[in-house]
This record gives sequence, C-alpha cells and structure tokens, in this order.
Amino acid sequence: MTAEYSIRDLAAEFGVTARTLRFYEQKGLLNPGRRGASRVYAEADRARLVVILRGKRVGFSLDEIREMLDLEAITAQTPASINAVLSRFSARIEALHDQREDIDAAIEELNAGRTWLEDRLANREPSEEIKHRARAFEALATARMNVWTGASPEPDSHETQA
Repeated sequence: MTAEYSIRDLAAEFGVTARTLRFYEQKGLLNPGRRGASRVYAEADRARLVVILRGKRVGFSLDEIREMLDLEAITAQTPASINAVLSRFSARIEALHDQREDIDAAIEELNAGRTWLEDRLANREPSEEIKHRARAFEALATARMNVWTGASPEPDSHETQA
C-alpha cells in the first residue's frame, strides 16, 4: 500500500502553507494526483518537497531545484550540460562554505560580546581579550551598517586613522 498525503498533511508536516504547495504545483515541482477536487500527494511528492525545501534553504532558485528534481532529463543530457549543472552545484557549495565561515566568525564575536555583557552585569572588569573582541565586533558592525545604509565611515573610525 502506497502512502498518500493530503495538502493539509504535508503543509503541517513541513511547516508550509497550502498556498505554498499549490505554488510549487503551479511551477511544475509537485504533481499530486486528484481525488475529486482534492489533491492527493504520493510518497514521491513528499520526497520532492523535501528536496525543494532543502534547496530553497540553501539558496537554490526554483529553476535550479527543478533541474535537480528532473533526474531523467539530467541523465539524458549531454556531458556539457551535466558539467554546467555540476558547476552550479560546486559554486553553491563554495558559497555555503563561505557563509558558514562568516556565521562561525559572527557566533564567536557574539559570544565574546555576551561574555563582556555578563561581566558588566556582574560588575567585573572584562579581560583585555574581551575588550579587544568587543571593539572588533563594534567596528565590524559599524562597517556593515555603513555598507547597508550607504553612510560614509565616521571621521574617527579606524579606516581614516593612518
């Protein structure tokens, strides 16, 4: 017996809306059967949804996800087109590794900031290392905010001191 899922079942299991599932169907990513007016999703649709959501989470476009899901088309493609898909996968993997490094660095700096704040709450003088990390985090945050807002660096920033 094959497992079947309603739109409500899949929406609840994966934390998405029924509208999202209908959108993926409209885009050709899911192809549920019908029982009257109701959509009936098979185990294959559920597996495809796992790939779709994972692909979205790591930054693939719906078109790229469609290519991943269309295994029959990929196996029928020329080596050159398969290499193009492989190159996109490799580029995305590299971008994710870069993001992981940025996230790890941000977590480290946030932990240092938290330690500094905890020391301040306990009326203790933070260590020189913590003070240094807090200043570095503040400089990084200011630089990123300047990039996001388009503001120019403040005159007393490290960039203008030479």
